[in-house]
Amino acid sequence: MKRSEINHIITETIGFFREMNFWLPKWAFWAPPAWRGKHELVQEIVQCGLGWDITDFGSGNFEKIGLINFNLRNGVMNKTRKTYCEKIIVVNENQVTPLHTHFIKFEDIIVRGGGNLVIELYQGDEHFKPTDLPVTVKVDGLPRTMKAGEKVVLTPGESIFLEPGMLHLFYGEPGKGRVLVGEVSAVNDDSTDNYFVVDGPRFPTIEEDAEPEYLLVNDYRRYL
Repeated sequence: MKRSEINHIITETIGFFREMNFWLPKWAFWAPPAWRGKHELVQEIVQCGLGWDITDFGSGNFEKIGLINFNLRNGVMNKTRKTYCEKIIVVNENQVTPLHTHFIKFEDIIVRGGGNLVIELYQGDEHFKPTDLPVTVKVDGLPRTMKAGEKVVLTPGESIFLEPGMLHLFYGEPGKGRVLVGEVSAVNDDSTDNYFVVDGPRFPTIEEDAEPEYLLVNDYRRYL
């Protein structure tokens, strides 16, 4: 991804959050110079990977395959007292997050506003490969058994609980607008706890065609 594209995506996303009356911490808006000299102050942010996470999953086509995350709170497995994570996510219409699961993390995916979120589900085998077995999930606490690959459409206010080994891909339903999605989960580690059925990078390779206007979680160590 180009840095100029990432700058534009974040600026546009901030506008969407404001439209949805969702407010970010003040450091979400810091330009790179504002981070300098704050190494000790921002240790939790850096250690726990809080902040902006923009990815195209190595696709080279963010609009088709991509995701906007802001990690609001998190811990580090076996290192911090926090055993939970919260994210706010923006999913555009027909913008796919590829089929994946997690080795450890269980999560609630909640549609907070905007359009509808479409989730396709498969039960993984012992090697996390998709099977044709039925999938039983809980939508707002109510169990629902579905065929392999069947779609769940979540409207604003609805949520789904996903366990490790439950393979899922998702995208915004066409014609319904971009989706504001919350995630509440166990501690999140995007470096080690993701399994994608089609192997690819979780974080993008960035072409530095412009100066960053905001820092991503994978920028911190270079700038600090």
